[in-house]
Amino acid sequence: MRGFEIVSAKVNDGLNVPKRSTQAAAGYDFEASEDIVIPSATSNFFFKGLSVLSLGKLKGVRDNADLQNMLKPVLIPTGIKAYMAEGEYLQLVSRSSGPIKKRIMMPNAVGIVDADYYNNPSNEGEIFFQFINFGMKDVHIKKGERIGQGIFLPYLLADGDESVVKAQRNGGFGSTGQN
Repeated sequence: MRGFEIVSAKVNDGLNVPKRSTQAAAGYDFEASEDIVIPSATSNFFFKGLSVLSLGKLKGVRDNADLQNMLKPVLIPTGIKAYMAEGEYLQLVSRSSGPIKKRIMMPNAVGIVDADYYNNPSNEGEIFFQFINFGMKDVHIKKGERIGQGIFLPYLLADGDESVVKAQRNGGFGSTGQN
């Protein structure tokens, strides 16, 4: 009904499928599938972009696209995809130690992985975690380091939902946010 698999491109990379750390844990621990650096607030484009906005310093920023690129968080790949039953989704949350120990946080607070993200043609449904680093030092994430948790949850539908025409998923990460 629900579970995890390693994406085919990384099946020989020595990755671990997410697992719960304790008997009462709600979340499955996700690990980074590669070494990656999350730049500090002093060098992070996200915070430079916020500074540009707050100080009105638009010199060197050619257009809205430049500003949008400055405000992007770092995506950490996991090499993992999740399958689940109809009426369920996988909620991605950061580890509670992230902000305290490493000064990293998910700018979207909670990630949502829909059931139809699994095996999508764009990236096979590989799950990524978004992070920004609000600390003064770069954070080095090592392959195999726990970066976040996934919790399977049910969801409810609104009255009349069955009469609304819905599109087929045709992409990977962020592909349903076309507006």
